[in-house]
Amino acid sequence: MSYVTVKDINKQFQQKSVLNNVNFTIEKGERFGLIGPNGAGKSTLIDIMTGLIVADSGEVIIDDINIKKDILAVRKKLGVVPQDLALMEELNGYDNLIYFGGMYGLSGKELQSRVDELLKTIGLTAHAKKKVKTYSGGMKRRLNIAAALLHRPEFLILDEPTVGVDPQSRQYIFDFLKDLNESGTTILYISHYMEEIEALCDRLLILDSGSEVAYGTKAEVKSLVRQSNKVKIELDYVSEEVLAAIQALDNGISEVTRDFNHIHLLVDSSAFSMMRLIQALEVTDSVIKSLSLEDISLEETFLQLTGKSLRE
Repeated sequence: MSYVTVKDINKQFQQKSVLNNVNFTIEKGERFGLIGPNGAGKSTLIDIMTGLIVADSGEVIIDDINIKKDILAVRKKLGVVPQDLALMEELNGYDNLIYFGGMYGLSGKELQSRVDELLKTIGLTAHAKKKVKTYSGGMKRRLNIAAALLHRPEFLILDEPTVGVDPQSRQYIFDFLKDLNESGTTILYISHYMEEIEALCDRLLILDSGSEVAYGTKAEVKSLVRQSNKVKIELDYVSEEVLAAIQALDNGISEVTRDFNHIHLLVDSSAFSMMRLIQALEVTDSVIKSLSLEDISLEETFLQLTGKSLRE
C-alpha cells in the first residue's frame, strides 16, 4: 500500500468548487511534487491533508492511518513548512528552535542537542544567537525548514519553501532536501515554479482550477502532449529570409521564437525532419553555427495542456 493515498477529495467554499475529485498516491521515500498556478487549490489540499480543514468528501490516508479517525497520530509523522514564515523575528534563531521544539514535546538536553544538530545542518550555527529579523531571506527559509524537522518527521510537506530567496540559497535548500530524502524522509514539495519540480521531484500532480491536469512521472506527464521536442538553432545572425524559410516548412513546427542570434522551435517529433530544416537554412544568407534537439520542459508541457502559463 502507498504511504500516502488521497482519494476522491472534493471541497467547496460558498458554493464554489475549489477541489474536484482529486486523487493521487505518494510512495514511502519519494520526492513528490504538487504544482499549479495561484488559485489552483494547492493550499486547500494541503490544509485537508494536515487536518486543518475537512474535505466535503473523500479520504486521506497516511501510513495506513485515516486522518479523519486519528489526526493526532498522523501529525506526529508530519513536518509542515508553511509558505508564510512561522518565525518570531525578535528572537534569535536558537531560541526560535527551542520554542518550536517545546511545542513538539522535546525538552532538556535532547532538545538542545537536536537544535544544535539542525543549526549545523542548515548552516546557521554562526548566526544562532542573532535575531531572526537580521537574517536574509534564504536564512529565514532554512530556519523555517529546521523548525519543521525538530521532531524527526518521516513525512515533510513544504509549501513554496524558496519564495523570495536568491539562486544560491535555493540550491542550498534543494541539496539539503535531497540529502534529507536520501536518509528516508518522504517529501511533498508544493510550488508554482515548474523548474523546481523538474529538478527535485520523481513524480508530480498538476492542479489547475481545482482539477487534475496531469499526474505521473515527469516522462509520463510530458507524453500527454504529442511527442514534442525543442530545436535550438544558433546562426551568425537571424535575417527575415531565415524566418521566412522556417515558416514556409510544413515540417511539424508548431512554434517559432527568436532570441538574438538563436531561433527556438517547438516541433512534433513524429513529423519533424532535421534534414529538411538544414536544407532550408543552407540556401539563406545566414550561416548555421549549431543545432540541438532538446526534450520539452514541464513548464512547456503545462502551457500546452492548459493554454496558460503557471505565472498567470
